[in-house]
Amino acid sequence: MRKKIAQYFAGKKFIQKIMETPADLSEFKERPTPRLIAGLVLMVLSFIMGWPAVAALSVLAVWFQEPLIAVIGCPATYALSYVVFIIGAWLSRAPHYMGTLLRYGAQRFFRKILSWKER
Repeated sequence: MRKKIAQYFAGKKFIQKIMETPADLSEFKERPTPRLIAGLVLMVLSFIMGWPAVAALSVLAVWFQEPLIAVIGCPATYALSYVVFIIGAWLSRAPHYMGTLLRYGAQRFFRKILSWKER
């Protein structure tokens, strides 16, 4: 069964392309740029401002007995934190780094699977 799985993956062009071009993790060893730091700070800020603000607005809505505070304020605050997160991810080039990590993980995974073919 393992050999059949390995042969199936070995025949795919996508897998062959991944195995031919190894992932370069050297960019993770470089000093972080100010843009990367700013992006990560914004991403952390979005977590800090998201759910605590929603909880605070909910408490205020109950305290003042005004449900519109929570009905309008919670989605608006959550949407704002989402926008801040997306801007932070864009600044820190998160898709690029995630692509590199996923390619590295896929290479390791498929090396292990393709080694089954040789056994």
